[in-house]
Amino acid sequence: MIVLGIESTAHTFGVSIVDGKNKKVLSNVMESYTTKTGGMIPSKVGDHHVEVFDKVIAQSLKKARVKLKEVDLISFSQGPGIGHSLRIGTFCAKTLSLLLKKPLIGVNHCIAHLEIGKMMTPAKDPVLLYASGANTQVIAYEGGKYRVFGETLDMGIGNFLDAFGRVLGIGFPAGPKIEEMAKKGKNFVELPYVVKGMDVSFGGLLTNLKQKLKKGYKKKDLAFSIQETIFAMLTEVSERAIAHTGKSELLLGGGVVCNKRLQEMAETMCKERGAKCFILPNEFNVDNAAMIAFLGLEMYKSGMRTKIKDASIRPYERTDSVDVKWRE
Repeated sequence: MIVLGIESTAHTFGVSIVDGKNKKVLSNVMESYTTKTGGMIPSKVGDHHVEVFDKVIAQSLKKARVKLKEVDLISFSQGPGIGHSLRIGTFCAKTLSLLLKKPLIGVNHCIAHLEIGKMMTPAKDPVLLYASGANTQVIAYEGGKYRVFGETLDMGIGNFLDAFGRVLGIGFPAGPKIEEMAKKGKNFVELPYVVKGMDVSFGGLLTNLKQKLKKGYKKKDLAFSIQETIFAMLTEVSERAIAHTGKSELLLGGGVVCNKRLQEMAETMCKERGAKCFILPNEFNVDNAAMIAFLGLEMYKSGMRTKIKDASIRPYERTDSVDVKWRE
């Protein structure tokens, strides 16, 4: 079975072609909205996706050496995400489904990050540290659903980094630029460390950073200190989730986990407690359509379908609201 996956929850419009029989990614093409200064404006992101969707679809098919008529299933990210972005991907998916007369599957973007990790690593039943732009969650499967054992109480970790990037004037996305800046920092600056049980918070930290910039602290030292602080917070709640659930595997997912320092902390924690840590190539950590295609395939094989009339966007859909029928 050939699956065409479409990802459009935020700044990335991606299309992937997956060989379902051999569980092989034939192509995984993406175009992302970026800025030199300022952040992500939803309406402009939507315009970006309109401009690139046909090119990305064509490139993905060409790279996979698959003709459009050979596609057997259309899978798309239904939510959560930015409405302006989700609408473009959903429109493309519904159009292709009607044009090709092929089944349609709408999937949860957050769960797709976990499922591709299970597909591409030896992980059996991991705790997922999901750290991306708007999402920061610690997730594990229990009782027919992916349960959220901990999450951010305000903004996602990626949005926090981007907000600080706007203060620094380094554009969007800011995470990779802050990572490079942090390598030059040598002096640790004490920052608010906000862990409340299994949850984390970044809003107060952002305010504190703005105050420290005004006081003349070096940007490179603040960048270094930010990483040491926020990644320690994520590692702590991940370890607590592993202990609580009794699981012995940690899977990293989401664009922020491309950061090498976060990976180091997670691997050290797992090694010290005798757990296994699984990290995907960056191509599959960032928002990508291969994970959408893989999850759509699993849902399809379990008998799930999405009717055209039900293929509306779900910008606020929570991870723990989805019935995970394909694991039953």
